[in-house]
Amino acid sequence: MFALSVEGTFSAAHQVKGYPGDCAGLHGHTYKVQVRVKVKKLDKLGMAVDFRRLKKGLDKILKGLDHKNLNKLTFFKKHNATAEWVAVYIYNEMRGKIKSVASVTIWEGPTTSVTYFTNTSHDTE
Repeated sequence: MFALSVEGTFSAAHQVKGYPGDCAGLHGHTYKVQVRVKVKKLDKLGMAVDFRRLKKGLDKILKGLDHKNLNKLTFFKKHNATAEWVAVYIYNEMRGKIKSVASVTIWEGPTTSVTYFTNTSHDTE
């Protein structure tokens, strides 16, 4: 089994609706994102998944979030714009591009993170 990861960052504003504290107000973060894939077999070149393919997919998703107010994006009109839901959003978007995505970790700051994964994550490719 092989586990690969790529990372990226984006800056965005959000507010956590209903939160009983400062996070209820509009504020921003420079989010760090790690996408991890798990793969059982290597391809004929001896690669699990091309890092460029992973990075390109992640960069495209992050470009759509960068310098946005997350609460105004369609997905976050249905889900509170917490780090947990940001992780779910990126996970789902990446799974649409690469089925072997195993998890997404989001950092709102240097010491706080959340990781999203499902029990149905498939070890494919």
